[in-house]
Amino acid sequence: MTPTQPPPFPPPEPSRPPGAADDGGHGHVHGHAHGNGHGHSHAHGPAAPVSRHLRKVIAAILIPFAAAVLIGLAVLWPGGAPAHERTGVGFDRQTQHATVTKVVELSCQSVNGSAGVPTGDTSTAEGSSAQQQADGTCKKATIRVDTGDDKGRTFDEIVQPDQSRQLSEGQKVVVAYEPSAPRDLQYSVTDVDRRFPMALLAGIFALAVVAVGRLRGVMALVALAISFLVLNFFILPAILQGSNPLIVAVVGASAMMLIALYLCHGLSARTSVAVLGTLISLLLIGILGSVFIGWAALTGNTDDNTGLIHGLYPGIDMSGLLLAGVIIGSLGVLDDVTVTQTSAVWELHEANPSTGWRGLYRAGIRIGRDHIASVVNTLVLAYAGAALPLLLLFSIAQSSVGTVANSELVAEEIVRTLIGSIGLVASVPVTTALAALVVSADRPTAEARTRGHGQAQEQAQVPGQVPEARPAGRGGRGRRRKR
Repeated sequence: MTPTQPPPFPPPEPSRPPGAADDGGHGHVHGHAHGNGHGHSHAHGPAAPVSRHLRKVIAAILIPFAAAVLIGLAVLWPGGAPAHERTGVGFDRQTQHATVTKVVELSCQSVNGSAGVPTGDTSTAEGSSAQQQADGTCKKATIRVDTGDDKGRTFDEIVQPDQSRQLSEGQKVVVAYEPSAPRDLQYSVTDVDRRFPMALLAGIFALAVVAVGRLRGVMALVALAISFLVLNFFILPAILQGSNPLIVAVVGASAMMLIALYLCHGLSARTSVAVLGTLISLLLIGILGSVFIGWAALTGNTDDNTGLIHGLYPGIDMSGLLLAGVIIGSLGVLDDVTVTQTSAVWELHEANPSTGWRGLYRAGIRIGRDHIASVVNTLVLAYAGAALPLLLLFSIAQSSVGTVANSELVAEEIVRTLIGSIGLVASVPVTTALAALVVSADRPTAEARTRGHGQAQEQAQVPGQVPEARPAGRGGRGRRRKR
């Protein structure tokens, strides 16, 4: 047998340190021998961890921040929402679930005998409604209470023909209960019971997230559930107890950010950089919100619901509540942008490790510009869609753009949108710069260099495999040319 002949069996793999065989890093290379002798390298898994020195630097920043968040949660943690006497107005009513058992049609004249005689002028909303109630066909619905102390009790309700919510037999509804009213008037239908379709839609959403995201999707759902728990058991009760809404929102949003990012993306330097970028952007949003909400004299008390809150709990700072909403509302979009930018810079560094931080920043910011253009447009359209009925009212009134924008209802949405968008735009260069500085300042340890060298030797020992020729100036994972 000549020395040039390949051995009859592949040589045994060289021994590796424990955990080095499959470390989940991008530097892990698999060589596949094909009949034509052409080799392919495949990288998979998350980015290789940064050096111990950089991990210490990042930990020195984030551990005190996480400790401050925990202290804030402990100090501000409420014992529950304070009790109050029910007003019977809006959402502050006792409600039960019920079912429509029977619906019959009857003449509106027979049930609206005490109504005023219509004037015949149907050009106005009042005149048209009066005409329909006089000449139209009404419905008498029999409703059975399904929950509470009066379970099984029935009552009748008249449905006018011009009513937006028409009842049908077998329909599930929500009824309001007023114990101080006469017995025949204690119950009234206040809304439709939408629990089943909403639960079904939530189930479809969860299945879609898990089917596409798999384990990451499960972690995202768990993080979403934890965020709702923080919102319901910390942020809302703490504000109702009189704590400063801005401080509560900052502490609560920081807790949700830490839990969601580390749970979904792992405890790594990449995630820590995204956390830092999100934190800096949230601080900017808080500062801008404090300045411009006060400067524009926005009270946060603009509709019936906020008026009811202020009436029940006069000690709540409504403008601070508005600012808290801006911070919490911006958090979700910020997480998306900072994680994307950090991942982009990490992948650029993996593709070409010799690129300095300036080159990484320039390449990452080009990706970020596309992200900014789409996300800012999404924010504006989301707020415009939520305020569409209000905008229609102003359009019907033929008000000028200046008049519409100056009204507190619209000005509140404009300030909310612009502050959130400024924080979003700022998060791109901030996070990109942080990620570029971290990955470019990293120096692989001696163990990592030895591991990479051993993997390259292993690939070269595969029988019949010819190293793939690469043009000068390009680096491949596992076989990079020295510069």
